[in-house]
Amino acid sequence: MSVAPLRVGIAGIHGHGASHVVTALGLARTGRIVLAAVADHRPPEAAIEGAVVHADALDMIEREPLDIVVLSTPMHTHLPLALAAMQAGAHVLLEKPPTPTLADFERLVAASDTTGRAVQVGFQSLGSSAIGAVRDLVGAGVVGEPLGYGALGTWSRTEQYWRRAAWAGRRTLDGVPVVDGAVTNPLAHAVATSLAVAGATTTTDVADVRLDLHRANDIEADDTSSLIVELANGSRVAGALSLTASARSEPCVVVRGTEARLVHWYTQDLVQVFRPGSAVPATTSHGRTGLLENLVDHVQHGAPLLVPIAATGAFMRVLEAVRTGEPAHPIDARFVDRVTDAAGDRRVVHDLEAWSERVVLEGRTFRELGAPWALDVAPLG
Repeated sequence: MSVAPLRVGIAGIHGHGASHVVTALGLARTGRIVLAAVADHRPPEAAIEGAVVHADALDMIEREPLDIVVLSTPMHTHLPLALAAMQAGAHVLLEKPPTPTLADFERLVAASDTTGRAVQVGFQSLGSSAIGAVRDLVGAGVVGEPLGYGALGTWSRTEQYWRRAAWAGRRTLDGVPVVDGAVTNPLAHAVATSLAVAGATTTTDVADVRLDLHRANDIEADDTSSLIVELANGSRVAGALSLTASARSEPCVVVRGTEARLVHWYTQDLVQVFRPGSAVPATTSHGRTGLLENLVDHVQHGAPLLVPIAATGAFMRVLEAVRTGEPAHPIDARFVDRVTDAAGDRRVVHDLEAWSERVVLEGRTFRELGAPWALDVAPLG
């Protein structure tokens, strides 16, 4: 028995949103969906055959009969647009982070339950079978007794990156929380993936969050960050997540154990086990299911969602701690280099990579380790 194709609308089609358009067009070629509409205040760079173009996301939701709405819009717009989509009868693929506050998140979870509409969150790394493989390896004792989990991300972003939008690098915008820092937005996948590997998904899985947030750029939010997340099951996740490295490195999740160390390169779906005495790690590659494809399977055939909204509650506990915590500590200029290259102007924090590795392998924050730029250093002169 054939299934009618689902009508999909995408709000936000530039930047990362462009990848959703590509994915939707690919699914449309299989006959499973129709890309019926798109919305963005900037028109498409090229015609999207068959799609009605709207300048406003809410206008698209209200005017078009849609089965699925993809929201790749600024985080502070997620709640009102997702609520409107569900009230109109559509399921939602919601880009990460889900919402700017825990209260908004809980409201969204409740609305999904009440309307019976699914909300899938766009943490693409959680669509990988590597997550289950890592948990199985840890459960089977491959690393011995787990000592701790870590999230490591040392990226580089230009000063222009922080000027790309009015909300970029802000904690609030016009009194509305936006929480756009390293931990909660660009490296949010590292946080979410490490929590998932450690078995923390819901809000009650997190017992405490200890933050150590800093900034080298002229922004409100954090760009050089470490944190410790204590879980209800007794495990600990240590994160070192920054945008002020000398170069971009592949982010990863680390599991430290008494017998071995496991590294999950989550953007590549690779898992490596480093055993003492072995010169070469045991490496496996894993498949990944696209989150829009999985949402379509869910709507058409009842397949379980890979990243249902409620399963991102642990991440939201971290985001809420960042939102309500102390502002990022400004790093003294003596510990920051100004670099100009083909990418633009950027700021590089001294020895960031070495301190970040120590955070993940020792389970302590920058400040606890004694990183000089993480301490309250008085300026010279």
